Amino acid sequence: MNEFSGTIEDGIIELVLQGRIDSNNASQMETLFLELTEGKNGFAVHVDASKLEYISSAGLRVLLHLKKTNPEIKISNVCPDVYEIFEMTGFIDMMKIEKAYRKVSIDGAEEIGRGANGIIYRIDQDNVVKVYSNPDALSDIQHEREVARLALVLGIPTAISYDVVQVEKTYGSVFELLNARSFSNIISSDPDKLDWCVGEYVKMLKKIHSTRVPVGKLPDIKETALNWADFMKDYLPESAVCKLIKLINSVPHDDHMIHGDYHTKNLELQGDEVILIDMDTLAVGHPVFELASMFNSFIGYGEYDNDVIRRFLGFDFETSVLFLHKALSLYLGTDDENKITEVLDKARVIGYTRMIRRSIRRKGLETEDGRNEIELWKNNLLELLEKTDTLVFTKDPLDIEAESNRLPEVLSYIRNKLEGIECKPEKLMDIDMSTEEIFVNVANYAYAPGKGNVLVNAKLNAEKTILTIVFSDRGKPFNPLEKKDPDITLSAEKREIGGLGIYMTKKMMDEVCYEYKDGQNILTLRKKLFD
Repeated sequence: MNEFSGTIEDGIIELVLQGRIDSNNASQMETLFLELTEGKNGFAVHVDASKLEYISSAGLRVLLHLKKTNPEIKISNVCPDVYEIFEMTGFIDMMKIEKAYRKVSIDGAEEIGRGANGIIYRIDQDNVVKVYSNPDALSDIQHEREVARLALVLGIPTAISYDVVQVEKTYGSVFELLNARSFSNIISSDPDKLDWCVGEYVKMLKKIHSTRVPVGKLPDIKETALNWADFMKDYLPESAVCKLIKLINSVPHDDHMIHGDYHTKNLELQGDEVILIDMDTLAVGHPVFELASMFNSFIGYGEYDNDVIRRFLGFDFETSVLFLHKALSLYLGTDDENKITEVLDKARVIGYTRMIRRSIRRKGLETEDGRNEIELWKNNLLELLEKTDTLVFTKDPLDIEAESNRLPEVLSYIRNKLEGIECKPEKLMDIDMSTEEIFVNVANYAYAPGKGNVLVNAKLNAEKTILTIVFSDRGKPFNPLEKKDPDITLSAEKREIGGLGIYMTKKMMDEVCYEYKDGQNILTLRKKLFD
C-alpha cells in the first residue's frame, strides 16, 4: 500500500510516507507536498518514514526540491534499508535523517543513576539504558559516545554504549553493566562500606584529574562557568557579578580532565572494578569546577530541603555531608578543618552560581519554594564573594606530572605554605632555587624516556620556623647525594658538566637526605626560616 498524507500544526508540516516511492507515484507525492507547502516557505517539515519500505531516485528528487523550499526538514524513523539509500546518495549530509531505533520500555525499571542530561535505568541483569531528557538527543548521544571512547583510551574505566534505542518520545543509550551496583546503592544498603566508597571515589577522582587531554578534544569548563556568571547580571548587584567574573577569569587554564557531574550514582562497582558512567559532562579545567559540582550534588541541592538528597542519592543528608567531607579531606591530603572549609568555600562560589542559573531557567522563580531556595543560594553566594579573593587552591601533598613546565605550580604550592611568614628574601630564594633544581632533575631523568608523577609534600613545624619539602617519585632508583661534589676551584676548561644543581641544593638547604623505600625515590630538604 502506498500512501502520502500530511497535516499542519503549530507551524510544522507533518508528512507521512508509506510503502514504496518510485517513478510511478513520485509525482503524486510531489503534488501533495506542493499543496501543503504552498505559501509556507521556511516552515519546518517533519517526515515520518516509519512505514516507508523503498524510495527511488524519483522520490529523492521530490525530497530534495522540498529541502530547497523548506530547509528545516527532518526525516525520522527510517528503516535500515532505506537509510542505506539516503546514506549512499549523500542525503544524510544534506538534511537531518534519523534511523528507526529499537524501542525499549522503562516501566518498572530501577533508576540507578541521574545526571545533568538524563536518567539511567537498569533494564535487565546485564544492561542499563541512559534516557536523555532532551527529546532530540541523537547528537547528545553521539557526543557522549565519542567522549566516553576518548576517556577509555586515556585510561579511565568506563562503559561504552553499544546501541541507541527509542524510549517513549526520546532516545536512550544502552550500556552493558553486568550486575553492577552504584556507590549510592552500596552506601544506602551497607553504611559500613562508606569509608571504602570514599577511598575508591577519591582514587578515581585523582585518576581523572591527573589525566591530560589532547588539545581540542573536550570543552573548557571555564568558558561554561563564565556563561553561568554572565547570566547572573540580572539577578545580582553589578559589583558582585563583576567580582564573580573576575574570579572565574583568574582561574588558570588546565588541560586535565574533569567529569563535571561526579557523585555516587555515577560510580558503579562491577565485580572488583570501579567504573565511571554518565560521561556527557566531561571537560577540561581546574579541579575547583569539579568540586563545585560535587558540592551541588552532596549538599547544595539539599540545603533548602534536605530530603532532596535522599530522593536523589538514596541516602540521608547527614550521610551525604559526611561523605563529601571525608572525600575532600582525602583528596586534599589534610585533616585541617580550616583548609577543607577554605577549599569548599571556593567551590561553593561556582556551585551556587550554577544552581541559581539552573533553577531560574527551570522556572524556579514561579513557585514559592523555588523563590525561597534561590534566595538562600543567592545570599550565601553574596556572603562568599565578600571574602573570596581567589578560586585557586592546591592539594596537599601536590601530586603532579614530572614535567619541567609544571615547575610554576610546584613553586606556587610551596610559596602558599609560607604565606604570612616574613622570613628574609634570601631564604625564599634558596627555597625556590633548591625546589627548581630537584624538581627539574626528576622531570628530566626519573622516568626517561617515559613519563610519571612526583609527589611534593611541604610542611612547616609547629613553630613555623622550619620548612620540610619531600619529593617522592617511582622512577629509576637514583641517589643524587652519592654524586661527588664538583671541584669549583677548577677552570671552566677542566670542569665536568653537571652536578652543580644538587651541590647548590646542599649548600642552600640546612639538611638534604635520600632514601629508597617501597619502590620510591624519597628526597627530603629542610630549611630553617630564621637564623
